[in-house]
Amino acid sequence: MPRPADLAKRRALVDGVREYMIHNGLADLSLRPLARALGTSDRMLLYYFGTKERMVTEVLALDERRPLRHARDLLARAGSPRDPARIRRFLELVWQGFDRPDLRAALPLYLEILAAGLLRSDRYGPVMRTILAEWTALLRQAFRDLGMAEARAAAEADVLVDACLGLLVAPLADGRWDRADAAFRTLLDRLEPGWRGA
Repeated sequence: MPRPADLAKRRALVDGVREYMIHNGLADLSLRPLARALGTSDRMLLYYFGTKERMVTEVLALDERRPLRHARDLLARAGSPRDPARIRRFLELVWQGFDRPDLRAALPLYLEILAAGLLRSDRYGPVMRTILAEWTALLRQAFRDLGMAEARAAAEADVLVDACLGLLVAPLADGRWDRADAAFRTLLDRLEPGWRGA
């Protein structure tokens, strides 16, 4: 009977893999160089994670610093917003979270994984779909709590998730976060009046 995995060792590996991927990206990720950098072996990585794809998925799922976890924590502390102004404030706080240095450093990796999911849907497609589905579900619930019908809540959530994803890509390329911030505020200016009729 195989011995149980050491949870503390697994957690340390998850943290190490995340830092390695932030600095080295996903495209050329190979288990042997990764294992060497972490002071372990590729066989141990396979023992703990099974496959490279499962390792990447677990790193994202367990990352306490990921933006989705931050958004869920905000809702847990304040409760679901019950009026348009509070939904806007919640969205502004989530957006401000992308300004944290540790998160800003990780954004290229998240976007690389999303792009890899388009090119290799069998490997990273599930990761991409899960990330987008979780964000959409979170916002859809917030809009339902505001009183919107399911179809409209889903549409509002889709608009925000898709637009914000686009707003994060451009400044990673050109460094113009001020323009992304202004565009985000403009997006909310356009959407918030429509929420008042919910």
